[in-house]
Amino acid sequence: MTSDDLYRTLERVGERFNLGEYEIDAYLTVLEHGDLTASEIAERTDIPQPRVYDTVRSLSDRGLVELRESRPMKVIAIDPEEAFSNVQSSLDEMIAGLESRYTAPGRDTEAVSLVKSRSTILRYLEDVVDAAEYELALSLTPDLLDRFAEQLAAATDDGVSVELIVTPASEAPDPDEFDYAAVATTVRARRGITTPVIAVADGRYSMYATQDALRDDRDRYGVIFNRSALGFLVSGFFGTVLWTTTERTLFSNGEGRSFPRRYASIRRCVKEIQGLEGEFYATVEGRDIETGESRVVEGKIVGFSFEAGERVAGMTVETADGEVTVGGQVAALETIEAHEIRVGKGEPPA
Repeated sequence: MTSDDLYRTLERVGERFNLGEYEIDAYLTVLEHGDLTASEIAERTDIPQPRVYDTVRSLSDRGLVELRESRPMKVIAIDPEEAFSNVQSSLDEMIAGLESRYTAPGRDTEAVSLVKSRSTILRYLEDVVDAAEYELALSLTPDLLDRFAEQLAAATDDGVSVELIVTPASEAPDPDEFDYAAVATTVRARRGITTPVIAVADGRYSMYATQDALRDDRDRYGVIFNRSALGFLVSGFFGTVLWTTTERTLFSNGEGRSFPRRYASIRRCVKEIQGLEGEFYATVEGRDIETGESRVVEGKIVGFSFEAGERVAGMTVETADGEVTVGGQVAALETIEAHEIRVGKGEPPA
């Protein structure tokens, strides 16, 4: 299909479906009764009598009804399968033409994007959930929780650790009525519709949007950190601002997970491991905070630092070259800024 043909097809399809309120009311009414006069249409709808003739002639011009020039004029319904047969073939041709020109957007490059469409925000939210390999942080409304429950259950079944905030707390499903265990590792509720919608996969791929963006036209925007190093901004905001100010815990079974475990968040790692008995070993991939060079640290975990408010967390690993302190993203007090932490028993996990 040439560009001119595609343009004309788009025009033709758009013209057929560009129906006004009066046209829609009249068309549905005629379809329901089979045939009606202009006066009968006016009686059965809110269309003013002077507008009925223009309205039905517009429907006739689009091939949706037939006008019988009798006294009074009759408006005859046309079988929708017949009326829209040409549109169906035009749609098929149009979609094929559009597909041939479609260039899939790059999804693996490091980028930050601002999106303003509700459907696009939801698409990225779905993509972030699907992208998580071992860790997922989420702040969702009850409606979004219901929408993505099946995906979250699949992620949980695959061994992904899911920290979930449901907001506003007053609308969160009761644990006796909703199976939180199927969709998350830990679930908390937080007050306020000002709490943003957030999703972070493995500490890298993340999105941030206002609740308004998914509810109405006010402040409709979302920010996507598409596997960007800047994604830690969303992850850090989730961990230090949102998670630590939740109202109550709805579900938690984090201690029941098997080893080895993988973490993108030092806060989550320390919170889980420090309360367990036994010796643990870690493999930490990150970078030296002074030189910026990539480093891999392996050894026995010999100490933790963890504030009660969960805002600051770190740990100490005993390596062959001595003890090394490990912190989270943009660490300043520790030696290593951790990007991925693997924890196991007996020896450092590969």
